[in-house]
Amino acid sequence: MIELNKIYQAKQKIADFIIKTPFTYSSQLSEICKAKIYLKNENLQLTGAYKIRGAYNKIANLDKKALEAGVIAASAGNHAQGVAIAAREFKAKAIIIMPESTPLLKVSATRALGAEVLLKGDNFDEAYSFALQYAKEHKLSFIHPFEDEQVMAGQGTLALEMLDEISDLSTLIVPVGGGGLISGIASAAKQINPKIRIIAASAKGAPAMHDSFKAKKIKNSKSVRTIADGIAVRDAHKMNLDIILECVDEFVQLDDEEIARAVLFLLEKHKIIVEGAGAVGVASLLQHKIEFQNDEKVGVVLSGGNIDVQMLNIIIEKGLFKAHRKMLISVTLVDKPGALLELSEALKEAGANIIKIDYDRFSTKLNYGDAMISITLETKGKEHQESLRQILHSKGFIFSENS
Repeated sequence: MIELNKIYQAKQKIADFIIKTPFTYSSQLSEICKAKIYLKNENLQLTGAYKIRGAYNKIANLDKKALEAGVIAASAGNHAQGVAIAAREFKAKAIIIMPESTPLLKVSATRALGAEVLLKGDNFDEAYSFALQYAKEHKLSFIHPFEDEQVMAGQGTLALEMLDEISDLSTLIVPVGGGGLISGIASAAKQINPKIRIIAASAKGAPAMHDSFKAKKIKNSKSVRTIADGIAVRDAHKMNLDIILECVDEFVQLDDEEIARAVLFLLEKHKIIVEGAGAVGVASLLQHKIEFQNDEKVGVVLSGGNIDVQMLNIIIEKGLFKAHRKMLISVTLVDKPGALLELSEALKEAGANIIKIDYDRFSTKLNYGDAMISITLETKGKEHQESLRQILHSKGFIFSENS
């Protein structure tokens, strides 16, 4: 594991630059889990994620010659912004290699911080390979996003902050992609309190570290696909796996549906915006993947908040339909004056609010003289939707539902 004194040194190095983010009690999650749940809001960190801690610590330890030559990193976004802002602080040139699928929000934010961005590869690991070769050819210092002791030491300062505030935490739940965050946090926490439980949470669509943990050896993935792009890492790395095997007690996986629900839960119940990677810990709580003792104190890391607005919109819309708070119906009507009014009166009786309506009389699926009305409705839950169906049926409307 990373030596505790190196993590304390990192804390001193980054103290005047990073934000000491809030560590807040969640009454809603505590009630769900029957434990005392605290959320570490790294979504409020500089650049919107914890990555600045490790990036800054690494660049702060480079010598003058290395800084003058410049730095390079491969990243899906959060590490990129961390390296860019840290390099700017030390007046060093920064080149960031990002996968071609990186959300525009993260690309634009990285460029705005003064870094040169090159889009290469379909995923992090392809961008990573390109960056290593580019660094060698141009004699740049490579800032690894997770397989680096100084980077891990910087991330480990999160554990120091959490334990400084609540010294008797019994469990920490940490997102895992490449493993840099949990390697630093687990190293610090286990040396301060060997009995503390460390639980890793990852996306099923990026299973390399989970599978490697279970097999106790490197098990790389053929591909990755998850909405949690911040932890979408295809390959496991030995340095991080060794620390995880030494320090991590449990490892849970979440699918995209579970992660999306957690993003929506945090937005609606806590007014907190997190990206998919930042929500996996909360997803593990909502899905009851972890057992707790009554009232034990649990820290959950919300690792980042840089979610693409379009992805957030998709999560919200799908979440509302799955929670029976929206429904889409298609109703066949005789195309005559007053037909639509009769339908709207029935919906009014059912207490459903019309959000959107489309009127189609030209579809080849329709009989001549009929029209198809597609209506998106705001509803109040499963029972309300069932009541609405009964009212429409009782009034003779022919309709179908779309999800």
